Amino acid sequence: MAKTEAKSEKKAGSYGAADITVLEGLEPVRKRPGMYIGTTGPDGLHHLIWEIFDNARDEAMAGHANDVEVALLPDNYIRVVDNGRGIPVDTHKQTKVSALETIMTTLHAGGKFGGEGYKVSGGLHGVGASVVNALSTHMKVLVHKSNGDVKSGVYMQEYEIGKAKAKVKVVGDTKHNGTVVLFQADETIFKEIKFDFKRVVNHLRQQAYLVKGLRITVIDARNADSKLNTDKEFYLRELGLDMPSMSFYFEGGLKSLITFYNHTQKPIHKNIFYVEKETAEYETVEVALQYVDDISARILPFANNIYNLEGGTHITGFKTALTRTLNSYAKKNKLVKDGEDAFTGDDVLEGLTAVVSVKLREIQFEGQTKGKLGSTEARGMVESVFADSFSMWLEEHPDDAKAIIQKVTLALKARKAAKAAKDSVLRKGALEGMTLPGKLADCQTKSAEESELFIVEGDSAGGTAKTGRDRRTQAILPLRGKILNIERARLDRALASEQIKNLVVALGTAIGDTFDIANLRYHKVIIATDADVDGAHIRTLLLTLFYRYFRPLIDGGFIYIAQPPLYKIKMGKEIHYAYTDADKAKIVGDDVDIEEVENMSEGEEVEETSEEEVEETKGKRVSKPSIQRYKGLGEMNAEELWETTMDPARRVLKQVTIHDAQGADKIFDILMGTDVPSRKSFIQSNAKMANLDL
Repeated sequence: MAKTEAKSEKKAGSYGAADITVLEGLEPVRKRPGMYIGTTGPDGLHHLIWEIFDNARDEAMAGHANDVEVALLPDNYIRVVDNGRGIPVDTHKQTKVSALETIMTTLHAGGKFGGEGYKVSGGLHGVGASVVNALSTHMKVLVHKSNGDVKSGVYMQEYEIGKAKAKVKVVGDTKHNGTVVLFQADETIFKEIKFDFKRVVNHLRQQAYLVKGLRITVIDARNADSKLNTDKEFYLRELGLDMPSMSFYFEGGLKSLITFYNHTQKPIHKNIFYVEKETAEYETVEVALQYVDDISARILPFANNIYNLEGGTHITGFKTALTRTLNSYAKKNKLVKDGEDAFTGDDVLEGLTAVVSVKLREIQFEGQTKGKLGSTEARGMVESVFADSFSMWLEEHPDDAKAIIQKVTLALKARKAAKAAKDSVLRKGALEGMTLPGKLADCQTKSAEESELFIVEGDSAGGTAKTGRDRRTQAILPLRGKILNIERARLDRALASEQIKNLVVALGTAIGDTFDIANLRYHKVIIATDADVDGAHIRTLLLTLFYRYFRPLIDGGFIYIAQPPLYKIKMGKEIHYAYTDADKAKIVGDDVDIEEVENMSEGEEVEETSEEEVEETKGKRVSKPSIQRYKGLGEMNAEELWETTMDPARRVLKQVTIHDAQGADKIFDILMGTDVPSRKSFIQSNAKMANLDL
C-alpha cells in the first residue's frame, strides 16, 4: 500500500498532484457495487449524485467555491458543476498520468488523506468519483482553469465503465475556474434508471442550509431541446431555457433549517437555541434546537455535512448533555418538586426538533454510505460544547427555559401514565394466560417466519377472509370502524383504544420502551382495506400507528398493503380480475360493448353471456363482457378473496418502506396533525393526483 507524503514547505491552501494519495485499484466496484453505494436500487442510484455533489460541496467547505449546479439531463445523464479550484490536471508522480485520470479511475485516490488539499470533507474515503465512474457507461470531466499553476484552458477526459478513453487534452478557452462532471449510470448495474427530481431537490436544499453562503441550483433539463450544450456552457441556467429549476441560498444556516422543519408546528418557545464553536483547528460543533407542541422528536445528525441516518457518537453526546442540563436547570431553579423523578432521555426528546452537525478533520463512518458516525472524539466534543452553551442559554432566556421544562414535565407525567396503561395491558394478558384478542382468528403454525396477519376492515370482510384463508399460515384480525388517530395521542390514550390494544397483543412485540421486535408473531403484517375513501383513511390511520409506535416493523420490511382487484370481468366462460382501470382496458379492449354490474351482494353471480349476445366486432367474434365493480372485500366470496388477494402464488402485495424518513415524518404531520392550513394546502396542491371513485 503506497502513500505519497505532502511536503512541509507547500504553501497553505495549495492543491496539486502532490496532494493526491493512491491506495489501491478500482476493479472490485462493479463486482460488489453494494459495498460502495449501499444498494443498486433507487437509493444507490441517487447516491451517485450525492458522491459527485459532495466533492463540489467540499470545495465550498474549504472556502474555494460558492456556487454549485446539479442538472438532470436527457438519456439519464447527470451534470454537476462547481466553481472551485478545479480537479488537478498536472502529472501525478506516482501514477505517471494526469492527477485527473488518477482520481477518476483509481479507488482510494483523492486529496483527502492527509495532504493540504482539504482540511475537512465528507468524502474522506476518496472513492466517490472513481466509484461513480466505475458504475457509469459514460463519464466526461471538464476542468476549467483560468489561472493557477497550469496553462489556462478547458481540460477534458472521457471514460467508459471506469476506464479512460484517451489522455487528458485541452479543448478550449475559459473564463471560469471549476469542474464539470457528466455521467450516465450503467443500466446493467441498476435495476431501474429513474432519477427523482423532488428527491434531489430535497437533499440539496438540506445541504444549502448546512453550508452558509453556498448557492445550489437544481435543474430538470430532461426535456430540454437541442439548444442544450453541456460542453460549451459552464452553468446551464445561463442559457435562459424554460426548464424546471430551484435555487437555494441560506445565510441563517441551522437556525433556518429548524425554522423550515417547524413551519407546520406550534413552537412552545420563541427563541431558537444555536451554538457554533471551534473545538480544535478545523474542527467544529454546531447545534440548533427548538421545542414544539408535538409528541415526536426530530433529530437531524450530520458529520462533515453528511446526513447520518443511524446517528452515531455525536448524537449520543448530544442526548446525554440535553438530559443532564435540563435536569440540572429544573432542580437549580426549583421548577420541579423535591423528590420527584428525574427526567429521562425519552422525556427530554418529546417535541424536540434539533440539528447536530460536527466537522472533523479525521473522521470515521460505519460504511461507505456514511449512515452512522463512529468517531469516538465526537461524543465528548458535542457533550462539552452543547452542555456549556445550552446551560448559559437557559439562564439568559428564562421564559423559554420555563416553557421547555413544563413541556418535559408533561412528557414525564405522560410516560408514567403510559407505563401504567401498558402494564395494565400486559398484566391483563398475563392473568388471562396471554389470551389473544377474541376477534383474532389465529393461524396454526407457530413459526413467525411463515405466519401472516391480515388486518381487515369490518366483520363482513373478516368473515369472508376467515373462510377463504389458509388456516395454517394466515391469521385474520377484523377492525371495527376507524382506529384512533395517534399522531397527537400519547401512549396511554392509544392503549385506551380497544382496537389498538387488540393489535398490540396480536403482534406480540409489546409497545413503547418494552417493544421487542424479536417477539413479533407474524413476519408479514398485511393491511387489507376497501378500495374507497373510508378504506384509504383506515389504511392511513394504521400506517400512522405503525410509523409512530412500531417503526422497526416498517424498517424491517414486515408491513405490507394488500391489492384487491377493482373488477371481476366475465367474458363468456372466462373470468379475469383487473386491479386497475388500465388492467380493465387491456382485458376488455376499447371497441367492445360492456355490461357493468355494481354493488352486487355477496354470492350473486353475473349471468353468463348467451350465444345470442355474441357480437361481430372488427371481423372477430367476441363475447360481450360483464364487469363487476368491487366496492369492498366483503362483496367478494371466500374463493374470490383467496384467488385475488390472499393466495401467495397469485396475490399482489406492496411492501411499505421509508426512503425519506424526514419527508415521511412531515407528510404524516401534515395529513394527520392539527395544522389545518397546511393540510388544506397539501390537498389543493395534490388534488389532481387523487384517484377518486365517484
